[in-house]
Amino acid sequence: MRYSDPQADEVRAIRDAIAKEHDHDVEKIAQAIKAREVRSGRRVVCLPPREVAVSEGFVTTVPPRRPAP
Repeated sequence: MRYSDPQADEVRAIRDAIAKEHDHDVEKIAQAIKAREVRSGRRVVCLPPREVAVSEGFVTTVPPRRPAP
């Protein structure tokens, strides 16, 4: 028997409704999110991508480099 978490179930239901609304197309979902961000008028923070380092078969992320002052 699976444990039911009401908050997780609600999040899953919302996620599934959004996916269904956009035909389960990731590009359409991303465009809808961007449009919603613009309409909100709030400041949206975009962080630079992190570098990925592969070493000895392990993949780790490297913190972004800070520009020189």
